[in-house]
Amino acid sequence: MLDYSLLGIVQSVKMSLSIQNVQRTGRQVVIVNQMGFEEVFMMIRAVTAADIGECVKVIRESFSTVADEFGFTMENAPRFTAFATTEERLKWHLTGEHRPMYAHFENGTIVGYYSLLLQENKACELNNLCVIPPYRHNGIGEELLKDAFKTAGAFNCNQINIGIVEENKVLRKWYESFGFVHTGTKKFDFFPFTCGYMEKNLDVTGIQL
Repeated sequence: MLDYSLLGIVQSVKMSLSIQNVQRTGRQVVIVNQMGFEEVFMMIRAVTAADIGECVKVIRESFSTVADEFGFTMENAPRFTAFATTEERLKWHLTGEHRPMYAHFENGTIVGYYSLLLQENKACELNNLCVIPPYRHNGIGEELLKDAFKTAGAFNCNQINIGIVEENKVLRKWYESFGFVHTGTKKFDFFPFTCGYMEKNLDVTGIQL
């Protein structure tokens, strides 16, 4: 059975014969017809400068649901991701800090995103992993997270760190289900919430993108 994230691709494929098989291979989806001909689609690919504006919209829309749920506003949490993400900031992440940045595409439109900040001691920080509301609960977040593991491994990182809204217990449990361990909390005067910190050790043997 096809999952929701593939339906748009399958429906858009113009092939003369019926679809025989759909296969996921890393970041690709391979659609095979009855004659054995293949069409390859990239679901997750590296972000370019031309994608920055769309990525900003995806990040702000995704994190706005968190803001709504916990009562964050521009007034009480101006530095929160939903309000503080700008094209200038993301451009600096890409061209200034040279962060690996990846997006999940559906029918040519970005619906999910993540970036990695490479740190010392073979560690990296996962930033802004998100999926816009209409595409949630269909495995895209999991695909992006697992892709982030592979990307981190390809950069020779053996540990990945994240910061979350500590009060978001659902999100914490989601990350724990993928092997993240809670390491502590910190309170900042400019946030109306507590920052929680988690980390996961990576097995980088045999990593392939």
